[in-house]
Amino acid sequence: MTRHIHPTAYIAPDAVLCDNITVDPFAVIESGVELGDNCHIGAHAVVQRYVKMGKGNVLHPHAVLGGLPQDTSFKAETVSWLLIGDNNVFREGFTAHRASKEHGETRIASNCYFMNNSHVAHDCKVGSNTIFANNVAIGGHVEVGNNVFMGGAVVVHQFCRVGSFAIVQGTTGLNMDVIPFTLIGGRPARHYRLNTIGLRRAGITGERYKVLETAFRLLKNKQPLDGLEETPELLQLKEWLAVKSKRGTHGFIELSRTNQERYE
Repeated sequence: MTRHIHPTAYIAPDAVLCDNITVDPFAVIESGVELGDNCHIGAHAVVQRYVKMGKGNVLHPHAVLGGLPQDTSFKAETVSWLLIGDNNVFREGFTAHRASKEHGETRIASNCYFMNNSHVAHDCKVGSNTIFANNVAIGGHVEVGNNVFMGGAVVVHQFCRVGSFAIVQGTTGLNMDVIPFTLIGGRPARHYRLNTIGLRRAGITGERYKVLETAFRLLKNKQPLDGLEETPELLQLKEWLAVKSKRGTHGFIELSRTNQERYE
């Protein structure tokens, strides 16, 4: 078993480290932590208690995983978890907190990229292939789907949902849900149109895209989605809409042609 551990790093005796782990100077890995193969823990980074992560994760300097929830009712002796998948990148100053309830879980899936000083709060769920730009902060119990892009300094209120393949413009404040496959921004936040570029990159084109385009127009006009071809994306959208929202859903905006061109 190969490990590259700097002599100034602290690793708790009961921490579980798999093969090909790298731990840089002054990093801290606390009791009860589990790290999968090929993880890299940067200088001065901290992995606190009750964190389990899969393979190939990279933690840059001064990032902290598994901090106590910022919840005034939380008791430090509570056993809760931060569970992380594979091949995520956590840049400098990133923080993620474990869950607030006994045996609860904060979850981050796989292949995500979290830029400098972004934050995932307690009890959140973040899907795969998602990007948080610098200074993004999501409150407790937020759910973020797969293939989401969150622009710089986006802030999300607790209990909101951000659907898969959504893109949120930088500096947007979200206090309600974001519909999957869409672009949202502005003050107050409004849905503009479909996330055209993201959908194209994901191979959602042709008739599959046209179905989503029709569905977006129907939702904008508060009409049902009956009669549309049930593509995988439409089924996903219907499933998302069927879940009762705790915050409501952001509305839509009418764009002039000049403004429309800004988002194409």
